[in-house]
Amino acid sequence: MSGFDVLESLSDKRVLNDVPVVVFTGKQLSAEEDARLHQLARSVVLKDVESPERLLDETALLLHREVANLPADKRTMLERLHQSDEALVDKKVLVVDDDVRNTFALSSVLERRGMSVLTAGTGREAISMLEATPDVAIVLMDIMMPEMDGYETMQVIRNNPSFRRLPIVALTAKAMKGDREKCLEAGASEYLAKPVNTDQLLSALRMWLHR
Repeated sequence: MSGFDVLESLSDKRVLNDVPVVVFTGKQLSAEEDARLHQLARSVVLKDVESPERLLDETALLLHREVANLPADKRTMLERLHQSDEALVDKKVLVVDDDVRNTFALSSVLERRGMSVLTAGTGREAISMLEATPDVAIVLMDIMMPEMDGYETMQVIRNNPSFRRLPIVALTAKAMKGDREKCLEAGASEYLAKPVNTDQLLSALRMWLHR
């Protein structure tokens, strides 16, 4: 029985839908497998992790474990993940937002952490920039944009096989019920509500870039 079969069995049993599942795999997922995971994420509380540090972080969080009670080596691992900017330095981030004030605020925070920041004011500009800049490490995607919104932009990005595993953090001003599922279905890796909490944002960036 494969991991996918287990996840589908969980999603079929309503009583188990709220049991969090952490997916930890060393193999590169195909486009079909990636799409299947996103589909399952709508009915199962699903986290996809790609490093031992993130695996420990997610399981400790989901099990409500006190970090202070963890073994010393595990505490050090989590402290490095949450507090060190080592994973951010020299990484290229694309900030997609039609509001220049938001773009400026995010850029200032990220540049102080040693990141190289690219900006795009529209979904189409973001797609063009990604195609022209293959070394972008992560994308911060505003959802509420005119013409081509963040959902549509993420779907187009995910249709390109080169960007299947590119981390995309969705940012939306309207924290409505179902937003998380809608963002994940469109291709987001993570979802944060605006106004963005700087500590939460940096924590998310460290987790996705610590591989």
